[in-house]
Amino acid sequence: MAAAQPTNVAFIGLGTMGAPMAARLVAAGFDVTVHNRTRERERLVSGARRAPTPRAAAEGQDVVITMVSDTADVEAVVLGPEGALHGMRSGAVLIDMSTISPTRTREVAQALQARGVAMLDAPVSGGSEGAERGTLTIMVGGDAAVLARVRHVLAQLGRTVTHVGPSGSGQLAKAINQVIIAGTYAAVAEGMALGLAAGLEMDGVVAALAEGAAGSWVLQNRSTNMLKGSYPLGFRTRLHRKDLGIALAEARALGVPLPVAAFVEQLETGLIARGYGDEDVSNLARTVREAAGLD
Repeated sequence: MAAAQPTNVAFIGLGTMGAPMAARLVAAGFDVTVHNRTRERERLVSGARRAPTPRAAAEGQDVVITMVSDTADVEAVVLGPEGALHGMRSGAVLIDMSTISPTRTREVAQALQARGVAMLDAPVSGGSEGAERGTLTIMVGGDAAVLARVRHVLAQLGRTVTHVGPSGSGQLAKAINQVIIAGTYAAVAEGMALGLAAGLEMDGVVAALAEGAAGSWVLQNRSTNMLKGSYPLGFRTRLHRKDLGIALAEARALGVPLPVAAFVEQLETGLIARGYGDEDVSNLARTVREAAGLD
């Protein structure tokens, strides 16, 4: 007889992405407990129980999901004095959906394994829209058999759930994703500025481009921001800059030059220094628009 599918989930980290993801699990009928460092945000997930610490959230749970900002945050909510590890039972699964260092991911997975807890690294792509709609792309590293046990949980959050290799592989796949979209954001920003400077009717231009080789998620979902010069939050520039730092560190270790990613990292560093780090990453267009005299 097949093992029963886990139905109890703790969700730790309720930011722009995490809150709608946790809400989707509640709506799908899972028994969800939530914790967030800023406790007031726990109220965003109606129908979930609130826990005062990651440890308390994880107690008795089949699955614990973490969705926080950076490597240090994952280490704190998982391995810290009140971390989830100290509340998780043997046989439970931790799914880290943050974007963090692949090397540290493997080390956290080893610490969990020593306590009988399995870990999957499952970072996502698709922005806040994907989190709200359950259409994220999820790249999973870890044991394929463990993924099979919890795939029904991830299926509520993503349109595609793809096993890409052993522990840390999900994070490496996400690093590749962030490198590719860095170039795409920059290229779309330049194209939009060129069209505006030329006085073209850009709605028609974007519609035409979307059906050809230049079509992309960024063009379809973020070109309007770039044309208006307004960058409402979808994915924070400072977080994409953090992700590029991870990718560039891995590339240096492997001896792979990433000149486009390195250039975009510099642009984002400048935007963050000017106070724009919490805008959507489509604000790369700000640098092109300003240089072209469009702002």
